[in-house]
Amino acid sequence: MQNQKSIHYFDSSKKDSFFIFSRALSQLLTLMVKDYQEVVILCIGSDRLTGDSLGPLIGYKLSKRRLNHVFIYGTLEDPVHALNLEETINSIYKKFKNPFIIAIDASLGTRQHLGYITLAKGTLKPGAGVKKDLSDIGHISITGIVNISGISDILLLQTTRLNVVMTMADYIALGIQYALRQERVSLAKISQ
Repeated sequence: MQNQKSIHYFDSSKKDSFFIFSRALSQLLTLMVKDYQEVVILCIGSDRLTGDSLGPLIGYKLSKRRLNHVFIYGTLEDPVHALNLEETINSIYKKFKNPFIIAIDASLGTRQHLGYITLAKGTLKPGAGVKKDLSDIGHISITGIVNISGISDILLLQTTRLNVVMTMADYIALGIQYALRQERVSLAKISQ
């Protein structure tokens, strides 16, 4: 999934973990994003499979918010998935000189991590759970473990409970909004 192995897990069913997730993301952003660098949030997934719709749902939610100098790719209206991921990545790098990319995707995992959010410094490997070979992307990666990995992973994505996906989409979208707000405050204090 990620190239670098410093992966942090957050249980989306525990309300207090939301603040820990937001703080951890804010700290990564403060350390990694340079002044005047555009932030691109790349929400990967298809709106045609419940389990794979996490990315487009988050993109949809974030696109409805006013986020200064933050650009959202991958929404319910215009999803980024296996068929257009390479084209989207090329478009991002043509449009922005030095984008800072937060990559978000659904993933499959173990029973004890079902409903968990992962946060890692480093790239995301989209499609790895369903044996697709797609480009690694992102400076920070966020995944939501929507179901248990098994024999027929595509079937598992089709039968994932919408409640699990929506709970994680709310958690991640709000966490990103809060972290971006905090990161901008931190950068303003540093530059004074």
